[in-house]
Amino acid sequence: MTKYGILLVGHGSRLEYNKQLITTTAAMMKEKRPESIIKSCFLEYSSPTVTEGLESMRDENIDVLAIVPLFLAKGIHILRDIPGLLGLDAGEKTGHFFLKSGKEIPLVYAEPIGVDPLLAELMLNNADAALRNLGREKPDEEKP
Repeated sequence: MTKYGILLVGHGSRLEYNKQLITTTAAMMKEKRPESIIKSCFLEYSSPTVTEGLESMRDENIDVLAIVPLFLAKGIHILRDIPGLLGLDAGEKTGHFFLKSGKEIPLVYAEPIGVDPLLAELMLNNADAALRNLGREKPDEEKP
């Protein structure tokens, strides 16, 4: 059975809540995939950094490593900065990763969230919550 490693990459922030958002998401992912090694790291301002996250994965007994950015869209960080830290050229999605044991495993770089129906649903949930804060019902619950 293949043992997967997943490294969730957040932007990072000086605000603690933003770090908690990434680490909590990684913990929720781990609950759904307990057989996988799932960790989080950050591009800027927070730790562990992407480099530190990669280094921590070198100690794990995994057969493949997926780098998953928790970003909405492709920007300079997704297209250039993160691939550079992974040893990938711009546009490349696959590479190699070496564990401390000397084993070479595949590395795959996932897409950012992008356009997704789940994102639309989340934004509607946020709008509904904001409307409830005003004491209003959701638009589809309004009475004529």
